[in-house]
Amino acid sequence: MTDPTLEHPSVLLRRHGAVAASGPDAGVAAHYGDPVREQRALVRGRAVVDQSQRGVLTVSGPDRLSWLTTLSSQVLTGLRPGESTETLFLSVQGRIEFAPHVLDDGTTTWLVTEHAEAPGLAAWLTAMRFALRVEIQDVSEQWAVLAATRDLSGELAGLLPGHDAPPSVPVWHDPWPGVAAGGHAYAAVDGHPGGQRAWCEHLVPRAHLDTVVSGLERDGFSLAGSWAAEALRIEAWRPRWGVDTDEKTIPHELDWMRTAVHLSKGCYKGQETVARVHNLGHPPRRITFLDLDGSQHTLPESGAVVELGGRTVGRITAAQLHHEAGPIALAVLKRSVDPAAVLTVRDVVAPDSRAQQDPAAGAAAPDAGQSEQWAASQTVVVPPDAGSVVGRAEGLMRGPRGGGTRL
Repeated sequence: MTDPTLEHPSVLLRRHGAVAASGPDAGVAAHYGDPVREQRALVRGRAVVDQSQRGVLTVSGPDRLSWLTTLSSQVLTGLRPGESTETLFLSVQGRIEFAPHVLDDGTTTWLVTEHAEAPGLAAWLTAMRFALRVEIQDVSEQWAVLAATRDLSGELAGLLPGHDAPPSVPVWHDPWPGVAAGGHAYAAVDGHPGGQRAWCEHLVPRAHLDTVVSGLERDGFSLAGSWAAEALRIEAWRPRWGVDTDEKTIPHELDWMRTAVHLSKGCYKGQETVARVHNLGHPPRRITFLDLDGSQHTLPESGAVVELGGRTVGRITAAQLHHEAGPIALAVLKRSVDPAAVLTVRDVVAPDSRAQQDPAAGAAAPDAGQSEQWAASQTVVVPPDAGSVVGRAEGLMRGPRGGGTRL
């Protein structure tokens, strides 16, 4: 299937200094010439990020919230107008298939997705309509996403032409890393690095994206690229569909139980796996945060291997340069990896794949096939013993070999 973001890149890529992103962010700018400065402006609340590569679906009709609740991992029935949450649609085996951001405005439920998610999710929801009073539309071509670290809906509404402006600009407030009703946190709640991060995704008519951004620039805002957004996401240990997930990912591995799963809700596809892993076992893999050796001017690509003692124990899902912490990454590792171990990240570099990673340094990419490596220290996100059985004595239900009762 052809990716429309490659055929129809964002109008903001015409801005001076814009360097196109690749991968899941193809179609928007990776940066506009100075990624670190852009990141600092974003943290201060004086920049916006073009995320018009994202998918946008709408679900309307009186049955929409109760219907979505029956299909997904979250309770959406009582979602109030303007309230934000997120949910997961799982396979029968409990693996993550879709992970939309959810906002309801009182008449319509908005689902903000990664671009690659939108067609599949729209098709699956349409197939599950049956006789219910719901209508599903993929409106990605009509709506763009503009992200910031504070709510700019008032400013944006004032910049939209009156005849096209909605009553208010729909805005999704990221609930991460709070623990939603029915959720369960595997990582620490107090002192979580995401606790200081605010993230808002505003929905604006795509035809007026350039107009509203120009208006914000007149008011002193600047544009930040996807690299800046990724650095803040990685620092906050925030999972992202299609980046930190693969075809085997279950919610427990990414600490997604805290915001996207209600452990006490009724039956839904994948619930048995969610309950079994949480109540009786541990997730087979775990996401971890890595501080990378900062002596190099490059970063590992997504998919770079993580090694311990020469043995592959996981893979990098995302890496970026943080304006304060330096080079950082998220990785998914085998559960058995010692949380105190210093790891090695190894990558094989393609020509010119990283020539733009550090524009200020002007570093060129190594030759094709050259292996690079970085020492990496871990900060545990999902502990190896994650689950409700943490702290429970083991072996109490097993008798000794040959029969009898264990005392």
